Amino acid sequence: MKQTEQQVPILHVFDQLESEVRSYCRSFEAIFTKANNARLWDKEGKEYIDFFAGAGALNYGHNNPKLRTKLVEYLMKDGVTHSLDMATEAKEMFLTRFRSIILEPRGLDYKLMFPGPTGTNAVESALKIARKVTGRTNVICFTNAFHGMSLGSLAATGNSFKRKGAGVSLNGTTFLPYDNYFGNLIDTTVMLRKMLQDPGSGIDQPAAIILETLQGEGGLNEASVKWLRQVETICREHGILLIVDDVQMGCGRTGTFFSFEEAGLSPDIVCLSKSIGGYGLPMALTLIKPEYDVWNPGEHNGTFRGNNLGFVAATEALEYWRTKELEREIASKSDAIAKFLHRMAAAYPEAIAGVRGKGMIQGLVFTNPVQAGELSAAAFERGVILETSGPRDEVAKLMPPLTIENEVLLAGLDRIEAALQGMLDAEDNATLIEASV
Repeated sequence: MKQTEQQVPILHVFDQLESEVRSYCRSFEAIFTKANNARLWDKEGKEYIDFFAGAGALNYGHNNPKLRTKLVEYLMKDGVTHSLDMATEAKEMFLTRFRSIILEPRGLDYKLMFPGPTGTNAVESALKIARKVTGRTNVICFTNAFHGMSLGSLAATGNSFKRKGAGVSLNGTTFLPYDNYFGNLIDTTVMLRKMLQDPGSGIDQPAAIILETLQGEGGLNEASVKWLRQVETICREHGILLIVDDVQMGCGRTGTFFSFEEAGLSPDIVCLSKSIGGYGLPMALTLIKPEYDVWNPGEHNGTFRGNNLGFVAATEALEYWRTKELEREIASKSDAIAKFLHRMAAAYPEAIAGVRGKGMIQGLVFTNPVQAGELSAAAFERGVILETSGPRDEVAKLMPPLTIENEVLLAGLDRIEAALQGMLDAEDNATLIEASV
């Protein structure tokens, strides 16, 4: 019997031609054709509310009209698109705006390095410069960290599944427990300080400590202000550079432009990517305190470190941070998300172990990790895209664009509630039927 068009799997072209390494498309089986701010539409015309935001690359939404206008204008006047690291007007504008809008108001002083255009490129360059500055090789990282998929950043990543994909030994790092790894009664910085002071601990003096202030892929584990400040103090005591990986948590995701602002940290190196490109365009920054900018010309290179379209969109996106208006909007939406999640946790205490996260990256922790994935699938059926995170994928993570309209946010939360209720009711019914047989 000849297959009809309806019988052909929707992703058959991708199944046939694309590598088996693809992942997100396996959870969200649709072919998307259009997107606007926090909504997408597939080929069938079905609408989806986006609580994923390109894994944090679309903080300003899909096809943001302010950014799109600047990009179209730039293209139509034959603006330079590719330039390696040569000087362009677009790069000059971004550099000056980043200094005046982001750095100077926060009392920060960094040189801006443009590595390759992804988060892992920013992390790789950060690790290299820290080792070059200090002459040491070891880097301390933390349990459940995620820093990227290339070998250097993967060596600082805790997830065993991701690490296994390397196919080689991952060296040059030492893992220590993140904040609350043993519960809130144990301060893991005491262990960190003791092991660095003890010549018999077996830890080589590190070049750097790298951390996320809130571990996104690791399960939305948030470090306390006290813990972060203690880590910074330890770095200063031992001449260790502090690297903050703000690839996913930067550009406003936790409520302020940098995720470390509340703690008052002054990292030696900061890694940015994802939403720094504004429009979802590939771009990354490595911020380096001037005294540590000891690169020789060309010592860290990359063909696409001069993404001028990224500069154009990023420059316009910085305008959101000229005033406090966006921060106020994030705070309001974050509060609505938190209240919703805590209400869900209270309504289903047997299934939900708690709520984690901060700002506009929060989620539900499931007692049975499988249920986080089930909620993601059930929400997708109702037209909401959300992913899971954590070492066992036990957290259903809500991460909408910062610019999501209030009514769309509330509609998405309503759909998630319906999905959760339907999922748990179905499982309860199945359990009752099984018990009665």
